[in-house]
Amino acid sequence: DTLSRESGTKVHHANIQASKAVADIIRTTLGPRSMLKMLLDASGGIVVTNDGNAILRELDVAHPAAKSMIELSRTQDEEVGDGTTSVIVLAGEMLHVAEAFIDKSYHPTVICRAYIKALEDALVVLEKISMPIDVNDRTKMLGLVKSCIGTKFTGQFGDLIADLALDATTTVGVDLGQGLREVDIKKYIKVEKLPGGQLEDSKVLKGVMFNKDVVVPGKMRRKIINPRIILLDCPLEYKKGENQTNAELVREEDWGVLLKMEEEYIESLCMQILKFKPDLVITEKGLSDLACHYLSKAGVTAIRRLRKTDNNRIAKACGAVIVNRPDELQESDVGTGAGLFEVKKIGDEFFAFIVDCADPKACTVLLRGASKDLLNEVERNLQDAMSVARNILKNPKLVPGGGATELTVSATLKQKSSSIEGIEKWPYEAAAVAFEAIPRTLAQNCGVNVIRTMTALQGKHANGENAWVGIDGNTGETADMKELQIWDAYNVKAQTFKTAIEAACMLLRIDDIVSGIKKKQAPGAGPSKPTIEQEGDADNEQIIPE
Repeated sequence: DTLSRESGTKVHHANIQASKAVADIIRTTLGPRSMLKMLLDASGGIVVTNDGNAILRELDVAHPAAKSMIELSRTQDEEVGDGTTSVIVLAGEMLHVAEAFIDKSYHPTVICRAYIKALEDALVVLEKISMPIDVNDRTKMLGLVKSCIGTKFTGQFGDLIADLALDATTTVGVDLGQGLREVDIKKYIKVEKLPGGQLEDSKVLKGVMFNKDVVVPGKMRRKIINPRIILLDCPLEYKKGENQTNAELVREEDWGVLLKMEEEYIESLCMQILKFKPDLVITEKGLSDLACHYLSKAGVTAIRRLRKTDNNRIAKACGAVIVNRPDELQESDVGTGAGLFEVKKIGDEFFAFIVDCADPKACTVLLRGASKDLLNEVERNLQDAMSVARNILKNPKLVPGGGATELTVSATLKQKSSSIEGIEKWPYEAAAVAFEAIPRTLAQNCGVNVIRTMTALQGKHANGENAWVGIDGNTGETADMKELQIWDAYNVKAQTFKTAIEAACMLLRIDDIVSGIKKKQAPGAGPSKPTIEQEGDADNEQIIPE
């Protein structure tokens, strides 16, 4: 049995080492005074970011344990959109403290049991120190979103990004009843990045914009106030035959008749639309010259070949319904919610704006900035900010930021550990200590004396008088998070703890890595030729198959 245990501990060590390596890459990007990473992505472009998830996405890792660590941050990003860095740091630390126990040949299951127990207790503590927040109190919400973006590169434009994120998410929030709010960021918030201008020019439109011009620029109006909008999902052109259609015409006049039929068909289509006196017709498909002519004669502006997603957004913004066949149009399908349709030239492209909507349920965030790299980073930060805003709208509870939550949890768990019986007590206590990784990393990234700061904080938390004392990430001082307005969303923290501990348990439980991948050749050798062994070649020379 000792033999199998030996190999087991070897694997555990390898896993822990790999996970720690991942955690170390990310560790420096936690907190407001953090470093940026410059990544070379696959296509040879560069990405400059300190968003944990964005960095890990670009990493190419061979070790399976490291791969699973990277998945963690992706999970976190998809679930709650923030805390991608913390999750990795925490999981890495959990594994690190487990290492000592594995050396003392504790069974991994015992460690896991203790960890899960610690997790349950940690969530109870979270519940206890969380405080509810009023979603409609804008200043509170701004403070919250700001503290979540304070750690990102755009921290210096904190108010701006926070404003954008809040505006966007409150716009598209839909009440499901029972106090639940659903905010679909992916579908209804479009982020348009336009290089040029300054970051300060970024804004949330009360409506949508898309990169299209009107079909006939000279004739159609480019600015319509209170437009009646019709959205179509069908081509306004004559339907062609399925495949090569032959029409044999006997008389000359029949040709004219054929053309006339086409014209009449299109005219009837257009008339069905014009019956509703729209000002703006938008279709996802084509629009023939003839249809164009009829529409522009009636003074209607048309836009063709719009993306489906954009069309959905316009529908949400101005209250129109997307119609699949012109003859099914009803008055209720016409969108009248928009205040202004306008085509503007930004840079060297034309953009159509449908703005000033009465009650938009979709919006576009317009980002301006100096360079593409900058814009990409701002967009990533905006995504995080919007996720935070969404989380709060869904579950309006706050916990203190700046490592205060983790310290409180840690202190509470340390006290609890003395009442735990049996062998599980030690791993439990170790898990408690592991939570301190977050404030410790924050302190490291501020460049203060880590040991002093940590002991001061532990002292303040040990007697449990103030759960809100943490590290001010900008100065590295210990401070009260309530005064500094540094908050985290409750469900982000909860998710972070759950993901980190469960992942640590999973990695600890692995005692063998069996590779199903064929060994790679030494680099530099040419493409290998498949070898066929036959009885004759005992001397093993390669036989090249024909």
